[in-house]
Amino acid sequence: MAEPSTVARPYAEAAFRLAEGSNALGKWSAMVAALAQVADDKRVQAAIADPALSDAQAAGVFISILAGQLDGGAENFVRVLAENKRLELLPEIRTQFEALKNEREGVVEAEVVSAFELSAAQVADLTQRLEKKTGRKVRTTVQIDKELIGGVKVVIGDKVIDGSARGQLSALETALKA
Repeated sequence: MAEPSTVARPYAEAAFRLAEGSNALGKWSAMVAALAQVADDKRVQAAIADPALSDAQAAGVFISILAGQLDGGAENFVRVLAENKRLELLPEIRTQFEALKNEREGVVEAEVVSAFELSAAQVADLTQRLEKKTGRKVRTTVQIDKELIGGVKVVIGDKVIDGSARGQLSALETALKA
């Protein structure tokens, strides 16, 4: 069986083209996020896995839960996913949709893991430095991990900048063993 990311890609690209064509990237981003959140619910997963549930009924579950939050295009998108038995891919579709949207908007996601709580000024300064380094707009999310001991670790795409005390100690240990 193909990887979920491979199967989800054409659906994410189709949703992105629909959003871009209607000049509604932000609206579609919110709708796809809501759909992914519904798809993550264990009760919904159990319902759509029931073989007695028709494709139309499976799509109806999503459409009724999100009543008023989806436009006609998004409802049709849900129906296509249901017909192709792909509703469970919505979280991966959302991830890929957001990546396409960020690429179009010149935005890169940065995950900052810090040993301690960062002030708003520290986050703003770090974001500004990352924007200067990447040459792109940076959307930063911050997480706390006490195991880092001190410093921060930044993950941007497949790049990792490890300025944590734990990372530096690991590098030192590796160097001493060589």
